[in-house]
Amino acid sequence: MLPVPPPASSHEATYRRVSLTALVEEVRPELDALRHVLCFDDWSQLVADGRARTDQPLPTVDPATPFQIQYTSGTTGFAKGALLHHRGAVNAARYSAERAGFAEGDCWVNPIPLFHVGGGVLTGVGALYRHGVHVVVPAFDPASCSSWWRPSGPTCCWRCRPCWSVCSTTPTVRRDCSNLRTVMSGSTVVPAELVRRTRAAWDCDFSILFGQTELHGVLTQTLPTDDDEDQATTLGIPLPHVEVKIADTATGHPVPIGMSGEICARGYQSMLGYFEMADATAVALDADGWLHTGDLGSMDGRGYLRITGRLKDLIIRGGENIHPREIEDLLAAHPAIAEVAVIGVADPTWGEQVGAVLRLHETAEPPTAAALFAYCREHLAPFKTPRSWYVVDEFPLTPSGKIQKFVLRDDLASLRTLKD
Repeated sequence: MLPVPPPASSHEATYRRVSLTALVEEVRPELDALRHVLCFDDWSQLVADGRARTDQPLPTVDPATPFQIQYTSGTTGFAKGALLHHRGAVNAARYSAERAGFAEGDCWVNPIPLFHVGGGVLTGVGALYRHGVHVVVPAFDPASCSSWWRPSGPTCCWRCRPCWSVCSTTPTVRRDCSNLRTVMSGSTVVPAELVRRTRAAWDCDFSILFGQTELHGVLTQTLPTDDDEDQATTLGIPLPHVEVKIADTATGHPVPIGMSGEICARGYQSMLGYFEMADATAVALDADGWLHTGDLGSMDGRGYLRITGRLKDLIIRGGENIHPREIEDLLAAHPAIAEVAVIGVADPTWGEQVGAVLRLHETAEPPTAAALFAYCREHLAPFKTPRSWYVVDEFPLTPSGKIQKFVLRDDLASLRTLKD
């Protein structure tokens, strides 16, 4: 059995109109080992108490011991508790900050929730490592995003893809911010068009992170100095001191350079396992120490990673394997489409057909299904072109902003269809 993390807890008083204090008090009687509960409303008192106790030595921490239980996003099913450790948290945050060009004393604006590995590990620990300022934004609001950074003079700002998608297309948000040097984005694949749109809107550098909770948030990352092609079409190169393998999904052996396979990782970034889920841990972490991400991708001769999709998102139409990523990137470049998710739709003849679920720009003229079909056929083979088109006002998202495709598939009958 995996060890339990140290018995301490911290929380905000409320989040999204839910009292976290009440939730903590409700479960606290069941947690016999819990020694300390810290509410962020009492932060000033906590700091004052710490300053009064400077004579006490810091505890000795074993880097391999648990740091926290971080729950996965649950994009393909029920969330699992990834048991992260001190070595992984410190080094993933440290190398990610260095890769983004975060300098000593810089300011990091962070609207990502602290229960997300990007907010609670990468930005928080990364800013601490650089003795920087960490601005924690209570909730994402595009109308007020400039107020987050102007008083504090940020040099880096972290947001997930849906946040940047809204900001880069909202006229009131697209204003100059001379202090904004580097934009970071992760938590899900960032379409090439969104990278170009964001860099044009703010005249800033871009750093894309790819990883998952099980890897302390980051595996590969682009450099701010990467050219437009690499920023728009790759996920960067691995962070230092980590092994990456593109594995054949049948044999587990490495595939040749440029070929697609499952992305696997081995090193300090790998979690200890899933909390109280031995069977799931055995599937994710093999006997040789490789963590299987469930993501499909390829790597070029320079070490730059490209992702092609997820194993569970793979659409199989008449024996042909179709990766949604290629189709999603194409549709994301359409001027009327704000966001897109491509899913498999059951078909009695082909097994599955390709379906596209769209969130349209409010200011754009709504396209017809026939027009979008013709647009896709200019670039895609017939079997990859979506045959079913749906429209949503908003996508079902995980707390970290990832689209839950399994929810779309389950609720397909309730979605609005796009007319010809």
